Amino acid sequence: MRVVVFVASSPGFVRQHEVGNGATDLLVQLFGEAARPARVSVGVTALPLNGPVEVEIVAAID
Repeated sequence: MRVVVFVASSPGFVRQHEVGNGATDLLVQLFGEAARPARVSVGVTALPLNGPVEVEIVAAID
């Protein structure tokens, strides 16, 4: 599993990884430790529809 977290950020905000932790924590809570993904957190200036966070998940299902 791979997760990419895009965080709409103002200049100087450097804690995107902490926002990404929320996505990871939710996946582990829902699906167990085996669902702990590889993750990337990226700060961006804007997201579609003025959203604060966008999460992309790529997963394989057995």
